[in-house]
Amino acid sequence: MAILHQYRAFFSYVESISFRIFFLIALLLAVACDGQRRAEYNSPPGYDFSKPIRMAMPAALDEISGIAFNNGISDTIYAQQDEHGKLFHFKWQDKNVLVTKFGPKGDYEDLAICKNYVIMLRSDGVLFVFPLSDARKQKSERVRIWDRFLPAGEYEAMSADEKNGKIFVLCKNCEADKTNKKSSGFIFSISDDGSLSPSGNFQINVKQIQSGLGRAKIRFRPSGMAADPVTHNWLIISSVNKLLVILDPDWKVTNIYDLNPAIFVQPEGIAIDKDRHLFIANERNYTSHGTILRFNYKP
Repeated sequence: MAILHQYRAFFSYVESISFRIFFLIALLLAVACDGQRRAEYNSPPGYDFSKPIRMAMPAALDEISGIAFNNGISDTIYAQQDEHGKLFHFKWQDKNVLVTKFGPKGDYEDLAICKNYVIMLRSDGVLFVFPLSDARKQKSERVRIWDRFLPAGEYEAMSADEKNGKIFVLCKNCEADKTNKKSSGFIFSISDDGSLSPSGNFQINVKQIQSGLGRAKIRFRPSGMAADPVTHNWLIISSVNKLLVILDPDWKVTNIYDLNPAIFVQPEGIAIDKDRHLFIANERNYTSHGTILRFNYKP
């Protein structure tokens, strides 16, 4: 019996040593893998995507899908969500959110501000335009609807060029793009009275994105776009692909960044202020509310 106890003690000691060794190896492997994963998520020059400044959204903006500034001034953030025809605006980290109703319920995906007008993009390509001054009211009575400009498809990304009075809309999923490996874009001019008129188009070569990622095939699904006020490069996010794609002013792909899904839960909106600070809006997921992530530019 004493011998049996000695064997048990010996095997218990061996198991304890083995467990410690196994635990140490597992810990080292986990650290190494984590470091490898972190290394995969790079940031554009001037930004650190690993250290966002977060602003939690109220419940009314859990489905936030677009953000914009007026003339690049970020002291007021304008936003909309994809269930109700409402414009929201608020100060950074201020819980006092003001709301203006402009349309019926619908799948609204992005917004832009240009020449003191708000332009709202519905996912079916219909555009709603009303004066920015109506943001001081509970409801806008001066909404104009433009529903014949964009071809049938699904749209989520829009941006404005205040200097030239241009509105850019990028297709997320259009029938013509499926076989041509492109993402189609459309340009509109906005007049001083808020009228829109077609002013050209552009294309993003999806093959360039595939090549940059080293993948044979990708279905690019842009969900938000913004222009850098200094370089005039385009920054386009794709929530489905978890990508940030940077293009030059002529729409040529220059850089591609994988987005860490632990930080960029569901990136739907993007805006850059006049100081190049970058803001990205996340819709809610199962564990968190909607957020806006701010990344201050540091040259």
